[in-house]
Amino acid sequence: MPGKSASIDPEEVERFSSVSEGWWDPSGSMAPLHQMNPARLSFLRQTLERHFRRDPKSLRPFSGLRLIDVGCGGGLVSEPMARLGFQVTGLDAAEANLAVAGAHAEVSGLRIDYRSTPIEALAEAEERFDVVLALEVVEHVADLDGFLAATAAVLRPGGVLVASTLNRTPKSFLFAIVGAEYVLGRLPRGTHRWDRFVRPSELAAGLRRHNLTLVELRGFTRPLAGGDWRLVPDLSVNYFAVATRPAN
Repeated sequence: MPGKSASIDPEEVERFSSVSEGWWDPSGSMAPLHQMNPARLSFLRQTLERHFRRDPKSLRPFSGLRLIDVGCGGGLVSEPMARLGFQVTGLDAAEANLAVAGAHAEVSGLRIDYRSTPIEALAEAEERFDVVLALEVVEHVADLDGFLAATAAVLRPGGVLVASTLNRTPKSFLFAIVGAEYVLGRLPRGTHRWDRFVRPSELAAGLRRHNLTLVELRGFTRPLAGGDWRLVPDLSVNYFAVATRPAN
């Protein structure tokens, strides 16, 4: 049974549960995630290969490592990570999402440990992972500091956390809410709350409070006119943050 968590917002859970059946439809409500997936998966693989000094030519370079995908949704990132050799645990507060994720993984022949357990419960149980992913989830939590504390607690010494989120700027309001939700209709209206977007300085400070070291910030964008997502120096809208826990 799912536990309680101060970082989980029931309204956000209900919102994403309502669109759960569309997770694996590349032209449906989750189309933006499908469109960004090639670029973000490439960034994840290169970042993690570099951090763990794994062979980029290997088909399963991350065998022997544990990864947790927090806010995994329907498994769009969990599945590729499992194919790369990680032992994957996927967490999501919406059980409807996990039902879709589990069914798709079974059809795909993948063993992924999907759970509706809050990340705080795993921290209390002293579970540990080599990699923590928090992709497009930070801006949806109700208690950011509590969420960062729990994600830091489950990261092993020498491990790496990768988060992606939205900066709280006038440009992000224009692009991510006005443009994406109201003008272009790329996202359902109400998907995002601008007041929950997180500035890189705020995220960096939160990570430091919980003994993680920020090692990289990278912008991530797609032109409004269309085209592929790509990495950029500009952090004013979407961005990645990479942090590590010292091995000692």
